[in-house]
Amino acid sequence: MKYNFDEIIDRSKTNSRKCNPELYKDTYHGKKDLLPLWVADMDFKVAPPILRSINNIIEHGILGYSVPEDEYYNSIIDWNAKRKNCRIEKDWIIFANGVVPALNYMIQTFTKEGDSILIQTPVYNPFRVSTENNGRKIVESQLIDDNGYYTVDYEDFERKIVENKIKIFILCNPHNPVGRVWKREELEKMGEICLKHDVLIIADEIHSDLIFKEYTHCSFLTLREELKNICIVCSAPSKTFNLAGLHTAFLFIANPELRAKYKETMMKIRLEAPNIFGIAAVTAAYTKSGEWLDELIEYLDGNRKYIEEYLKENIPEIKYVKPEGTYLAWLDFSEFLKDGDTLEDIFEERAKVAIDYGNWFGKIGENYIRLNFACPRSVLKEALDRVKKAVK
Repeated sequence: MKYNFDEIIDRSKTNSRKCNPELYKDTYHGKKDLLPLWVADMDFKVAPPILRSINNIIEHGILGYSVPEDEYYNSIIDWNAKRKNCRIEKDWIIFANGVVPALNYMIQTFTKEGDSILIQTPVYNPFRVSTENNGRKIVESQLIDDNGYYTVDYEDFERKIVENKIKIFILCNPHNPVGRVWKREELEKMGEICLKHDVLIIADEIHSDLIFKEYTHCSFLTLREELKNICIVCSAPSKTFNLAGLHTAFLFIANPELRAKYKETMMKIRLEAPNIFGIAAVTAAYTKSGEWLDELIEYLDGNRKYIEEYLKENIPEIKYVKPEGTYLAWLDFSEFLKDGDTLEDIFEERAKVAIDYGNWFGKIGENYIRLNFACPRSVLKEALDRVKKAVK
């Protein structure tokens, strides 16, 4: 490999939410000595072309107001065309300072207090928090868990939409935390139900570049015109290229009426353009960092398989289905919780590993944990060794 993903980089004395013990201790009952495999950012250095683009700005020495030009927009358009076979037009691209803030803005724009919003649990917790914080009602349609492989319960999905007069459905593709990359026919079926009942779809596709080679990501914007026009796609380079700290994301809105209405909200808060580093990083990521990403996915695939082999050999009681996308493992610890143990006992007290607890993703996630395997393999091995010792 050209790039060294085995390098250990100490992030503990930085402002890293994930790795600074002073910052994560409140999440884990004051514990500060945990191996951090939780928050979804990676422990790898950013691709060299991105670092060079940021260094060029620093060396220039002026950090003034900035506005993206055609190179920025073309990099996004070309990347989606080549990598995802998805045609994006410049007018569709709207800057956001993160997918979660954008989710809040969309909820405020397209619903009113008391309206109902549908999610598919277990799912990324900010979907729920953003809905409830804005005075909207959350409605769950639980995914069907077939021995660790998740599918959509279409009957329940449509019934919940009708009974609760759902205004927005928040789709996660690839799905966080279960790792499914939804097939075209699955997306079409969900889309047709939403079209039938006049439901706006917000599709979080932030992990859509992190797809393992057996699978293909299908963006909602590649579906037929009627479905494309009831959907807003959220995207960003933050997960793909480890740029979350730059707070640079974008929405793709094909429907001009939806786009105009959303822009009205953005004008009220004057959120108009990415910062100077975000512009440079996006452009360098999408025009010069494809080789880095290809090697990253190969390395993550190795970690994904390493977890499977390790558990089979050492802790077969833990149920694990390799994710189709993302760098997140969804692990079922039910077998170890039958005698009164808790996940907090296992991870905070004995293993000393920080993970995301499954109940953060909904009640259906109880007994599960989400483990971030975007780390050097030696760190992953250390974490699994600690878990093995803790449960045996």
